[in-house]
Amino acid sequence: MMDWSAFFLSLRLATLVMIILLFSGLLIARFLAWRQFRGKELVEALLALPLVLPPTVLGFYLLIFFGSNSWFGHLYQEITGHSLIFTFSGLLLASLIYSLPFAVQPMLRAFESIPKNLREAAWCSGLNRWQTFLKIELPLAWPGILSGMVLAFAHTLGEFGVVLMVGGNIPGETQTLSIAIFDRVQTFDDQSAHIMSMVLLIFAFVTISLVFLLNRRSA
Repeated sequence: MMDWSAFFLSLRLATLVMIILLFSGLLIARFLAWRQFRGKELVEALLALPLVLPPTVLGFYLLIFFGSNSWFGHLYQEITGHSLIFTFSGLLLASLIYSLPFAVQPMLRAFESIPKNLREAAWCSGLNRWQTFLKIELPLAWPGILSGMVLAFAHTLGEFGVVLMVGGNIPGETQTLSIAIFDRVQTFDDQSAHIMSMVLLIFAFVTISLVFLLNRRSA
């Protein structure tokens, strides 16, 4: 049977990650595309690290960083009164960190493809920087922005390693659809695992198809 609680929790998590990364990813991608500064390559490498780092490794270090023994985890607990570990808030923050490069990389490539003289021509035409962003940069970079959002959504929806390490397996709180599938396999409920796996498979296929379609139209 389908675990609707885990399904809607996964949708909620993926949607929040997508919305937050839409704004934060835009700021980061545009800044990296147009600014040159010392250590830029190191910053880009740090942002892309979750792409190659095993999820369990990243999840382990996030588990330590979010814990009450770290300065960040202790500060968060002092302010909010509860821990980040094994909570939806911690799961959301971990998912933002892990899905960040999936949103930023397509946006960054899209902004880098915009000719600089096009922005300068807009300024000479009387547009300020904000108007240039809205009327020139944003429409041209939109395929990359949309690709980043779709990838961040799908990646968050199917993530397992970081979710299990930071969020644990609490039904209704941190148990996402991928964790629910793992539970069903452990209890030999292959039919339920198959149904939920098929849902994620369809989402993944639609996502990749949409990204390829956007990239082809952009080209």
